[in-house]
Amino acid sequence: MSARELVVLGTASQVPTRHRNHNGYFLRWDGDGLLFDPGEGTQRQMLHAGVAAHDLNRICVTHFHGDHSLGLAGVIQRVNLDQVPHEVTAHFPESGRHFFDRLRYSTAYRESVRLTEAPVAGDGVIAETPGYLLEARRLSHPVESFGYRLAEPDGRRMLPGKLAEHGVKGPDVGRIQRDGVLDGLSLEEVSEVRRGQRFAFVMDTRLCDGAFALAEGCDMLVIESTFLDEDERLATEHGHLTAGQAARVAREGGVRHLVLTHFSQRYTDPEEFERQARAAGFEGELTVAHDLLRVALPKRR
Repeated sequence: MSARELVVLGTASQVPTRHRNHNGYFLRWDGDGLLFDPGEGTQRQMLHAGVAAHDLNRICVTHFHGDHSLGLAGVIQRVNLDQVPHEVTAHFPESGRHFFDRLRYSTAYRESVRLTEAPVAGDGVIAETPGYLLEARRLSHPVESFGYRLAEPDGRRMLPGKLAEHGVKGPDVGRIQRDGVLDGLSLEEVSEVRRGQRFAFVMDTRLCDGAFALAEGCDMLVIESTFLDEDERLATEHGHLTAGQAARVAREGGVRHLVLTHFSQRYTDPEEFERQARAAGFEGELTVAHDLLRVALPKRR
């Protein structure tokens, strides 16, 4: 099991099909687990995928259309039933708080877990942990919608050749890492930047600045491509992307691995989404998602 991987729980858009559950995406990021957009049936999909309630640290909802949020009630109750021992934080648009409250308390159950509500009111960093910053950006959809982005802080990689050249060894390696300087020698002279990994999650939206900002420099972008390019007018009308538009966001952002998802039930050939994404000029790694797929984040360059 990768320490950083995406587990796809559902890939349908508004209408589930025999082969596609409503949305649901679990991101394992070292010791943290983030559940994005739990649509109807997510709790059962978690069982099939081997994702436990204990794995959840955050729930991130982009917006309150049913295919992205109707599974909240079951997931929240399962977290309490299993008596998850740690705090779980829920991020969702502030404008949809009344929907969140209705889903959280839709039926009677015993609350046993600390579920912290952290509504999102605008663009910016919404959480900071030792392993990542979590950022939200407003998207363009008929109801208020936010995309999410995880960014690992940059670190430094020690260069053995440079250390040997300057005679730095043993405990002195730890000292220069900790203090940034050793007998006049700076850390920058014996190391290089180790770029932090980046992940973005972009659901229902038209092309907009927020989508491009979230995708910028990402190692993995999970993005909706509800329609094929020939239905671009419908996509714009309903606040969605086509396969080609999603690929454009990834291409212009320099994304390394593009994951397309959230497909309309009107299409029967998943390979056509890949063909149109390639025709739009995306040359990186590309995955057309299906339910219960696991995708490891790309290895560092």
